[in-house]
Amino acid sequence: MARSHLHKFGGSSLADPDCYRRVAHILLTHGRPDDLIVVSAAGKTTNFLYKLLSLREQGKLWQEELQVLMSYQQNLIEQLLSNSQARQLRERLANDRATLMSLLSLDIRSEYQCNQVVGFGERWSARLMAALLRESGVAASNIDARGLLIADEAAVPKIRMEESRAQVQKMLQAHPDERLVITGFICANPHGEMLLLGRNGSDFSATLIASLADIDRVTIWTDVEGVFNADPNKIQDAKLLQTMSLAEADRLARLGSPVLHSRTLQPLYNTQVSLAVRSSYAPQTDFTLVAPQSDIASAPVVTSLDEVFTVTLQLQAPWEALLDTLEHAGLQPLAHWSLGKQKHELAYTLESRKQLAALLLQFTDELGISNVETHTGFGLVALVSAAANLYRRSFARLLSREARPLYQDGLSLVTLVPQQQVALLTQKVHRRCAGPRKRIGIILLGVGNIGEAWVTLFGKSAAQLNRQLEAEVVLVGLASSSKALFCNEGIAVAEWQTRFEAEATPWQYEHLFEQADDLSCDELVALDISASASLTLQYPEFFAHGIHMVSANKLAGSGPLAFYRELKQMLGNRRLFWRYNASCGAGLPVQHALNDLHNSGDQVQAVGGIFSGTLCWLFEKYDGVRPFSELVLEAKALGITEPDPRDDLSGRDMQRKLLILAREIGLELELEDIRLSSLVPAHLAQIPLEEFLQRLPELDTELSQQFAAANEQGKVLRYVAALERGEQGATAEVALQWVERNHAYANLTPGDNVFVIRSAFYQGNPLIIRGPGAGREVTAAAVQSDLVQICRDLLED
Repeated sequence: MARSHLHKFGGSSLADPDCYRRVAHILLTHGRPDDLIVVSAAGKTTNFLYKLLSLREQGKLWQEELQVLMSYQQNLIEQLLSNSQARQLRERLANDRATLMSLLSLDIRSEYQCNQVVGFGERWSARLMAALLRESGVAASNIDARGLLIADEAAVPKIRMEESRAQVQKMLQAHPDERLVITGFICANPHGEMLLLGRNGSDFSATLIASLADIDRVTIWTDVEGVFNADPNKIQDAKLLQTMSLAEADRLARLGSPVLHSRTLQPLYNTQVSLAVRSSYAPQTDFTLVAPQSDIASAPVVTSLDEVFTVTLQLQAPWEALLDTLEHAGLQPLAHWSLGKQKHELAYTLESRKQLAALLLQFTDELGISNVETHTGFGLVALVSAAANLYRRSFARLLSREARPLYQDGLSLVTLVPQQQVALLTQKVHRRCAGPRKRIGIILLGVGNIGEAWVTLFGKSAAQLNRQLEAEVVLVGLASSSKALFCNEGIAVAEWQTRFEAEATPWQYEHLFEQADDLSCDELVALDISASASLTLQYPEFFAHGIHMVSANKLAGSGPLAFYRELKQMLGNRRLFWRYNASCGAGLPVQHALNDLHNSGDQVQAVGGIFSGTLCWLFEKYDGVRPFSELVLEAKALGITEPDPRDDLSGRDMQRKLLILAREIGLELELEDIRLSSLVPAHLAQIPLEEFLQRLPELDTELSQQFAAANEQGKVLRYVAALERGEQGATAEVALQWVERNHAYANLTPGDNVFVIRSAFYQGNPLIIRGPGAGREVTAAAVQSDLVQICRDLLED
């Protein structure tokens, strides 16, 4: 049976006796009797060995440091093994000490002798781990990788794959059903002389041996749980990735991520070997699996380097020729920018600086390289994802003026910024692109005609909205005036009415807030699609619970000034959002226009118009021939008026809308500050509806006379709201007016609203906004527009 698993343990996983015991326990509980194991040197052993060479090179005393290292290794043996095994390893360690003394005492040292000194660390680890496993009662042998991995000498040894594969297969056949502990980091040339595999050589050994042995999975056990979507030491809410594709992991490694090195990943290409990254300190936790054949894009990952350098140069040869030359030398740039006219800018880690300078000098004539300049003071911020293109716009919005334009390849977006901006930009990119998707819950308050239209609209646009916002916007609550339904998992649009009828329960405000607090959402937005005064009075409580509001209900925006001020203050104190464009003009962008004028430095001097579709319909239809009362009854039968037509005829609705707009342009008015001339005589205002409908003709004489008088002057009757800002303050009125036949208030489509805005920029030719000012679809669309804007504001935060 083919062996299925190779475990690799780094130096931090073998730092002391407790670490060794932990590793042995992992192998016995997470492994199989025929597993392969690759080990690094214990703790800081390799650094110690390099230090001995450095001291010897400088002519300084190295014997004391050697004794410290030998004591460390001997202590590991004594703490972990029983007498018989400990004795054998002590004897071998004494022989190794003598060899090291001899090697370090030589006046002339070859590279092979230096390699031999440094390579002792892995040999000691493999020897000790195999003995510890045998002590635990399992069959185990230690294997020196010099007999497995054959390489040609180079700056980084080049493995002879076929010869090495033959040696690995031979080893497997010679040790069936036995755990084999193999040295990492070292190999040999064809003459058997030791070579070192360089930086991250032990990890590279592990994936290389796994590919040669046809292993199914390599697990690299280290001191971190796996690959996170950001550096958890810098980003507090960084999340562990469950899976990554090999290509994504490789690009992340090339951008400087410390968890995996690109060389480690290369042997996995064109194989079926998967790679797990796990913590030896917490083996029971989740981990990251890198799957070579995966077509599934992982969650985006943000990474950064605090310092990089750039090279700008002129190039006569094609860019691809330089790129091939650089890659052949192992110097693939982190990112590059074409600056036009054969000028290029390349970004590299600081460690590459000397090698790159030598390489460019070597190929100056061949590639026509000139005007070479290097620049420092930059840091790098990058996002890695197979779906990188989806995040380009979001990433680009975060860039400062000093940032380089985004470099994009198939798997990443990269920019350079001044070093002092790296940390902040990394956090912003994580929050916008790589952090946990924000879950924004929607509570619909009002499930009548407009509420139903909004749910339909939301259902059609939810998927696209979630993609655009890179968030999850979900309907989690529904409430009528008497019943409510909350569902943390979300309420499917296709079945909302059925579920509401079957599952909704009676509610009071305190219960509603308790249920809202229990929802697992990052943010909650309530949509008030009602005309409820009691609901308006609860707005402070909504804000106190951190719930944002969208209002089609105009009562809050036109409530007492002290109440309005309280709401606005709560919004500022708690970083909450309240939008109410649908409360005035339905889907018409009236408040948007007023805000745009303000933001542009303009000052609104007057706002007027016809803000009632009902009153527009009535006066566009009224010709002085047919009694006005008959038109009112016809409009009521068509559903154009409120159930009680006095709600329209009183002008109170237009009065409230004008107040909302007045406050929107900065005027602190009360409702009573707007003079109101109702079409309903005082003696008809409070009588029962049935009686009022019977007495409607009492309105006809006055309106008939007004119509005739206006007509004699070539004018028409319109019920108009008007606000004007003057030196002595603002004047505002809602009343019946005579207007010229060519006025913006005349010749409207029955049912329309019209808003006329005059400002410093729009004097003689005012800004006019006209269109349907009521209706379930347009009002629902206005609510949806406000909702989307709040979601965008939340994600910008």
